[in-house]
Amino acid sequence: MGLEVFLPVAFVIGYLLGSIPFGLVLTKLAGTQDLRSIGSGSIGATNVLRTGRKGLAAATLVLDALKGTAAVIIAGYIAGPNAAIVAGLGAFLGHLFPVWLKFRGGKGVAVYIGILLGLFWPGAIVFCLLWLATAFTTRYSSLSALVAAFITPLFLWWFGHLALAALAAVLTLLLLYAHRENIKRLQSGRESRIGEKA
Repeated sequence: MGLEVFLPVAFVIGYLLGSIPFGLVLTKLAGTQDLRSIGSGSIGATNVLRTGRKGLAAATLVLDALKGTAAVIIAGYIAGPNAAIVAGLGAFLGHLFPVWLKFRGGKGVAVYIGILLGLFWPGAIVFCLLWLATAFTTRYSSLSALVAAFITPLFLWWFGHLALAALAAVLTLLLLYAHRENIKRLQSGRESRIGEKA
């Protein structure tokens, strides 16, 4: 299979992996309240944390990250770095807009980290350190994600990873869109802090 033919396939593979709603699946199996009816309504780890189940939130974080990692590794193994980047974009879009949930998914932070982990792990470390530093000082998960997502593409560009920096810039724009309501709440002082229940 030629590279040109595989790129759309890589995108579909990424999208299907990214669209697996681990947060929703885990909370349903645990018998908690429907995740989409609490907090932000998101299916990601931060909203799972609002159920009070820290273990489920941690598992959601890890699994959501790994689906991004799996997408880029599988596509990259089959057809090289360009396919890996396309699959990464597909995984991110799949998480944000899963077809199974009427295109209402998560915010994409864990998947962003997982994609970086699979493509260039120092980028994932930088993202996590920025997130942790901001979260420690502000206790706002959304603000931490926005700060990390804004700086990470600049880090990648500075170290010469131009294609990956371009992907990260696109992911950052999508992440900003996914966090548009969070941004409004941050501006008005109504954003909930890490660990607060709905």
